[in-house]
Amino acid sequence: MERFPITADGASRMQDELRNLKAVDRPAIIKAIAAAREHGDLSENAEYHAAREQQSFIEGRIMELEDKTSRMDIIDVKALKGKQVKFGATVTVADEDTDEKSTFQIVGEYEADPGNGRISVTSPIARALIGKSAGDSTEVNTPRGQKDYEIIKVGYK
Repeated sequence: MERFPITADGASRMQDELRNLKAVDRPAIIKAIAAAREHGDLSENAEYHAAREQQSFIEGRIMELEDKTSRMDIIDVKALKGKQVKFGATVTVADEDTDEKSTFQIVGEYEADPGNGRISVTSPIARALIGKSAGDSTEVNTPRGQKDYEIIKVGYK
């Protein structure tokens, strides 16, 4: 079993989802299946088949989250310090071509959410930034070609 890094916040979100699936979604789908069974012939009962499909999804997600929560290596980002970019850092970079600034946190692959400013430690930009400090420049190979970024700020919060 290979462990993986995750922030305390990401671990909390994952554990909350698991609790919700077990305490709310699982009992609700069991009731929906029981209600659908009461409608008679199961071979032509679309409600029953949809509920069973939903149950399968929920049980699969529960198994996946139980596996992940047993293997996570929780890192308290608030306890980290330093000027170099590492796991958990919140980094502000500027595109050297457009001067457009972006801020994101480098997190574990299972908690990455680029739309909310959390990028995976395994992403090309995170790999290019790890070990660098504010003022450094780096090249990143992206799907749209090579980009040059300057690190403006590195923090841990």
